Amino acid sequence: MSDLIGYLITGLGIGAGFALVASGLVAIYRVTRVVNFAQGGFAVLAALLTSTLLAAGLPHGVAELGGVALGALAGLIVGVVAIGRPGTSPGTSLIVTLGLGVLAYAVEVLIWGDQPRSFPGLTGVAEVAGARLPAHYLLILAVTAPVFALMAWFFARTDLGRALTACASNRYAAQVVGIDVRRMGLLAFTIGGALGGLAGVLTTPVQQVTFDSDVTLIVNGFAAAVLGGLTRPMIALAGGLLLGVTQTLVAGYGGGAYQMEVALVLMLTVMIVQAARTGPVPETAR
Repeated sequence: MSDLIGYLITGLGIGAGFALVASGLVAIYRVTRVVNFAQGGFAVLAALLTSTLLAAGLPHGVAELGGVALGALAGLIVGVVAIGRPGTSPGTSLIVTLGLGVLAYAVEVLIWGDQPRSFPGLTGVAEVAGARLPAHYLLILAVTAPVFALMAWFFARTDLGRALTACASNRYAAQVVGIDVRRMGLLAFTIGGALGGLAGVLTTPVQQVTFDSDVTLIVNGFAAAVLGGLTRPMIALAGGLLLGVTQTLVAGYGGGAYQMEVALVLMLTVMIVQAARTGPVPETAR
């Protein structure tokens, strides 16, 4: 039983990282209808910079904030390139984000090399119901919970958040009432970059990062986000936690080689079910 509890808490911590990546995807897609395949790269950039800043002697907290800030900046840059030109279709923007993600590989290898990196997080061992596990997993959960609460408050209670929500609900109506949809799209990319960066700095102390770690993050993040149709952040949170727990249980009781397959099977299953519920497109709508 103690092993099961340990796997569950560890899975929730890992899943929280997936959920943060997923929420960044959702924030961007809701406003721009663009699936940002560079989302995992924001986490990698933030983690790599944080490791460098800590090695240079900066204290914890400052280094992690620097990493998150770089993620937000990278998100803004990707947004400018992907949607900055008026009239760019979501499909074209998707390809642009994919290309920028590949370009980031070259930049990361040039600056940081291709060896795995990590940095120390919260030290010590926590004991929960007889299960002993690194205390950092509890820190991940303790940070992720208020972040999602803050996001819910921001989108529901602030003027800027309501403007983003208006763009997500009806872009054309938002334009009619004077909301700059392009600017809101760039803000969404910046928020997505910050959320991805936060995922990177939180999970790297328990999972080493390399230049291509974004593949695992984007696959799991997309699988979590697609549960809510890429539009519902809280469903993305639930999906990320579910994925993290499931993969940890599979690795603990089965084999770690099947963790990625869990995300792919879940993603394909949800997409097939959603397609079946939607039904075929009428001839008049094609």
